[in-house]
Amino acid sequence: MLEKVISVDLIEVFENGCVQVRTKTTILENNEQLSNTYHRHVVLPGNDYSAEETKVQTICAAIHTPEIIAAYKATQTIQG
Repeated sequence: MLEKVISVDLIEVFENGCVQVRTKTTILENNEQLSNTYHRHVVLPGNDYSAEETKVQTICAAIHTPEIIAAYKATQTIQG
């Protein structure tokens, strides 16, 4: 029997408040690992993270303070 298991296996927080999330997809056959693939995405300060996994939401809620969001948006205005 084949099984596909998707999990968040790495969460990184950068100095500017961006939260990088790595999702691991594992394919199992009879509980034996056949392969892994990875996908990364970034949650920017001020972005909606309500669809993220609970542990990602918890980290974003702690990191994305009004001050961090304002500072991030200010750097984007300067760079843009």
